[in-house]
Amino acid sequence: MSNMKNEEFIDFRSDTVTKPTPEMLEAIKHAKLGDDVYCEDPTVNELQEMAAEKMGKEAALLVTSGTQANLVSLMTNCNRGQLVFLESESHIYWYEVGGISAVASVLPWPIKSFDGTISPDQLEAAIRPKNIHFPEPALICVEDTHNRYGGIITTPKQLAALSEAAKNHSLKLYIDGARIFNAAVGLNVDVREFTKHVDNLMFCLSKGLSCPIGSLLVGTTEFIEKARKNRKILGGGMRQAGIIAAPGIVALQKMVHRLKEDHENAWLIAEKVAKIPGIKLDLARVQTNIVAFDIENTGATDDLFLAKLKEDGILALAQSNHRIRLVTHYGITKKDSQKTAAAIEAILEKLTAK
Repeated sequence: MSNMKNEEFIDFRSDTVTKPTPEMLEAIKHAKLGDDVYCEDPTVNELQEMAAEKMGKEAALLVTSGTQANLVSLMTNCNRGQLVFLESESHIYWYEVGGISAVASVLPWPIKSFDGTISPDQLEAAIRPKNIHFPEPALICVEDTHNRYGGIITTPKQLAALSEAAKNHSLKLYIDGARIFNAAVGLNVDVREFTKHVDNLMFCLSKGLSCPIGSLLVGTTEFIEKARKNRKILGGGMRQAGIIAAPGIVALQKMVHRLKEDHENAWLIAEKVAKIPGIKLDLARVQTNIVAFDIENTGATDDLFLAKLKEDGILALAQSNHRIRLVTHYGITKKDSQKTAAAIEAILEKLTAK
C-alpha cells in the first residue's frame, strides 16, 4: 500500500481533480455577494450573463454540478412520461443514478451509435408512429465531447444535420456539454458554432476549466426561468453563490484557450501507447483530452495494471473491462505525460514477460 498523498500523484482519473488557479482563489476572496435566490448576487449575475453571451444564447443559470444541470434540463424540456432519445453510452444514461426516470419521470430511449453521435437516420429509425400506446417523444440529448467514446467530438456539421431532423419531428435538441470547450478548442472554432444548432445546453466549470464547483445551463430566457424553478425543486437554490461564480468568471476569461495544452499532452501519451504490443488504441478517436485504450490482448488485468501504475505515482481508472482511461487537465505537464507513457510501456513489458 502506497503512503503517497494524492497531490503527489500524477492524477489522470478525471479532469474533475483540477485545483483552482491562484487567480481564482483571489477572485473568491474579493467576490461581491448577494442572495442568488432573489437574483441579487452580482457575481453570479455577471457569470450568467457572460456564459449566455459566450454561448450565443439569451440567458444562463448557475447550478451545482453537471449532473444537476442535466437533470434540470430534462425536467425543463420535457413533461412527465415523455420520451428522451440519447446515445446508449451517454453520461446521462450511465452515470447519473437513473435520475432521468427517478426524478424527471421521463423515459430514456438509448440509441447505439458508432462514434457517440446519433445520426439523423438512426433518429428516424427510432421514432415510432403516433399511437395511444407509445410515449410522446420530446427531446434528443447529445454528449459533446463524448466521455465513453474517448472524448470524441460531435461536430457542428453533425449537430446541424441532427437539428434539422429534430425540427422535422418537433423535438428539442440539448447538449450535455460538460466538455464543450474541449470540442471547440479541438476543432479550433468558436463554441457558438456548436451551440447555434441546439435549443439549450450545459457546460461544466469544474472539469478542464479548473473551477472547484459548478456548471451552467444555457438557453432562452423562458427556458432558464423555468429551469430556475426546477433547480429550486431539487434544492439547488443557492444564497451567496458568488464564491462559486467568481472562479467561473476567471475560467471563461483565462482557461478556455489553454485546453489546447491538455489535448497536446493526451496526443503525446496516445501516440506512444498505441505502439505498445497488445494495446488497442484508435488514434482517430483521440481528439481532445481523453486517452482510452484496451489492454485485454496484453494479458494484464485492470486491477494489476492500475496497481502497478499507482506504484509509479500515476493514477488512472478502468472505464470498463480491460478499458483504461486517462484524462489530461490543468496541472498535468508535458513531462508528466512523457513519464506516464514510458511507465505504461515498462509495466506492460514486465507483465507480459511473465
